[in-house]
Parts: sequence; structure tokens; C-alpha cells
Amino acid sequence: MQRVNISTVSEFVLVGLSDAPKIRLLLFILFLLIYLATLAGNITLLIAISTDSHLHSPMYFFLGNLSLLDILCPTITVPKMLGALLLENREISFFGCLFQHFSLIAVVGTEIFLLAVMAYDRYVAVCHPLRYLSIVSTKLCARLAVGTWAAGLLNSLLHTSLIFTLIFCGPNKIQQYYCDIPPVLALSCSSTHSRELVILAVAGVLGSSACVVTLVSYIYILLEILSKNSPGIWQKAFSTCGSHLTVVCLFYGTTICTYVRPSSTYSPHLDRVVSMLYGMLTPLLNPIIYSLRNKEVKCALKRVISQVRSAL
Repeated sequence: MQRVNISTVSEFVLVGLSDAPKIRLLLFILFLLIYLATLAGNITLLIAISTDSHLHSPMYFFLGNLSLLDILCPTITVPKMLGALLLENREISFFGCLFQHFSLIAVVGTEIFLLAVMAYDRYVAVCHPLRYLSIVSTKLCARLAVGTWAAGLLNSLLHTSLIFTLIFCGPNKIQQYYCDIPPVLALSCSSTHSRELVILAVAGVLGSSACVVTLVSYIYILLEILSKNSPGIWQKAFSTCGSHLTVVCLFYGTTICTYVRPSSTYSPHLDRVVSMLYGMLTPLLNPIIYSLRNKEVKCALKRVISQVRSAL
């Protein structure tokens, strides 16, 4: 079989925020501070979960996985964006773009499945508290974690293969600060309609499945609360599930606006704002949300901070 060069484009140009040259330095400082704060918050949460014996439970095991994903998500895109803002180095190779796209979609997909797993974990904790540790065992936690990461990687492999086997022979300017699905599809010289349908179908099936698991889990939680109607149960349930439900709403809202729609409705300026919400602000807010609404995490973080102070 004769091998065919699938692309005549050897590199892409990430336009990103280059249309705001007057505030480029200000944006660099702002995004650098957000990125550093994101790393600091999630790394601190990971250290607290791994070192504090009070947090060695299934809920915090999954929360540790979420913090790891929240470290990876901005790390995939933000350093390149900061380099473009400071040094105006906006070029990225074809295979560099492919790798960035694959990594980001893998992280986003894994987080979708992980949030569904965390919802199931909260359902067991509220509806079957006496059997919680026997149902959500260490072995099940490990299997669920491996399954979410594997599903995210396979989903990303499918999306990446569908997009980067297209023909790119014309414009190479990506109207985004990283290699995302809609702006890359917009540059293809070949027809993308059939592949868009496949991408939407796969994303719809997998995303809706995870969403259904999350929704059903919270319906059962609500029914359990209404059936007991004992004093203080609403407060207890909210302290148990409030953080996760807030993160789910924030994450699903931004990702659906970005990916679950045809490319004909693609708007570069709107997509940059939305992508920054789930790519930068969501990973920053997640550890804050869990810290503010969880007494055990607060106490663990205080112990970690006090240990660091004493060490210094």
C-alpha cells in the first residue's frame, strides 16, 4: 500500500490572545498567577490527602484523582500560552498540536467519568452508610480509578485519530490559545461533516452516560433525604454532597458549551472565554470549593500548613 502524506501543514500558529497586544504583559501576569495558584492549591490538597490518615477513605481517594487532573489540565495548555504572551512564540508543530490535543481531551474525558464515579460514591455514602466501606472497597476504588483513566485515554485516541487524519493544506492559524477540536476542524481542507457526526455521537453517548449516572445518584440521594426527613439531615447531606454537586455543575456547564455542538456555531471569542473557564478557573476553584465546604479537608490543610511552617 502506498503511503500518503496526510497533511501539507507542518506547523500551526496559535492566535489565542495575540489580538490584545496592549495588555499582553498584564494578561501574562494574571494567567501566571492563576496557574501558580492552581498548582499550589491542588498540590497542597494532594499532600493533605496522601499524608493525613483522616483522609484515607474512598471519597478522598477520588478527590486526589480529581486534583491530579486539575494539575494536568492547565499544565497542558497554559505554559504554551504564557510563552506566546511573553515571547510571542505562537508556533506549534503539527505533532506538538496533536499531542496537546490528545492530552487535553484525555484529561477532560477522564474528569467527566471521574465525576460520575464520585457521584456514585456519594450515593452509597448517603443511602447505605453502614455498608459504605464494604461496597466501595479498596479494590473497587482502584478498578473505578483505572477505568476512568482508561476510558478517557480511549475516548481521546478516537477523537484525535478522527481529527488529525484530515487534510490540512490551507490556513494554519488556530483561533485559540491551544489545539482544541472546533478551531482545528475549521482549518481542514477536506469535508468534516461525517467526522463531526461521529465525534458528537461518541461524546454524546459517553457524556450522557456519565451525566445519567450522576443524575440518578443524586435523585436517589434526594429520595433518601425526603424519606427520612430527620432533623439535620439536609445539612448533613449538603456537607457530604454540596462540594461535588457544585463542581459537577461548573464543569458540565462549560464543557457542554464548548464541545456538544456543531462547528457551524463556532465563535472564536466566545470559545476562548468558555475554554478559560474550564481550562483555568475550574481547576483553580475545585480545591477551594472542597476546602470551604469540608471540615475534614480544612483540618487536614491546617495541619499540612502548620507542618510546612515548622519545617521552614
